[in-house]
Amino acid sequence: MPLIEVNNLTKTYNNDGVETPALRGLSFTIKEGEFVAIMGPSGSGKSTLLHILGFLDRHTDGEYIFDDKTSDSYGDEELAHVRNKKMGFVFQAFNLLPRTTVFENVKLPLLYSDVHPSQHNEMTRKAIESVGLSHRHNHESSQLSGGEKQRVAIARALVNKPNIIFADEPTGNLDSKSGQMIMEILQKLHEDANHTIILITHETYTAEHAQRIIHILDGKIKSDTKVAKRNHAHENYLK
Repeated sequence: MPLIEVNNLTKTYNNDGVETPALRGLSFTIKEGEFVAIMGPSGSGKSTLLHILGFLDRHTDGEYIFDDKTSDSYGDEELAHVRNKKMGFVFQAFNLLPRTTVFENVKLPLLYSDVHPSQHNEMTRKAIESVGLSHRHNHESSQLSGGEKQRVAIARALVNKPNIIFADEPTGNLDSKSGQMIMEILQKLHEDANHTIILITHETYTAEHAQRIIHILDGKIKSDTKVAKRNHAHENYLK
């Protein structure tokens, strides 16, 4: 059974009576444990799709099923719980609290969870360790490099042990060396812990760290391809 199922999904923005279609009838499934890159140029609709899949926005038409339940059947309180417990988010801008330590930034989602406070510190420590930043846990985030900030953001996304991690252009503000490190961390999290990861990117070399690439253009799926392990050759994933 797929973790995510999308059927003929559309999203149309309405500004002062002017309708702008962002997504035009997308259909696909994502299994638990898959690492999928959603790729496309700026304005293609990929970030809009991530916001809908992450329950940060609503679709206009079609159907979105997450964890065997349609998105329309989730109430507001249940949506908040799913976002906190089952989903982790990593954004291009890091979104860290600047005058707060690495430890406190990573621990933050646990304060809004149903995890018992006695477990918070240990879960935070393990999440920081998983991204190789144990030696920086008492540093304020403003003292970190861009690559380190993004690693903190990944640890924060992991701390609640979510079903799925959404990464929206996670290398967009980084130099190539730091970006490569971030992608290797995401790849390792997928391989070692079988996390489901959905990566949004416009860069081919970033997308090819995934198992599969869904290429979006003008709000439609242009291709859906599997990434071969060694040589990154593609085979057609569409039936």
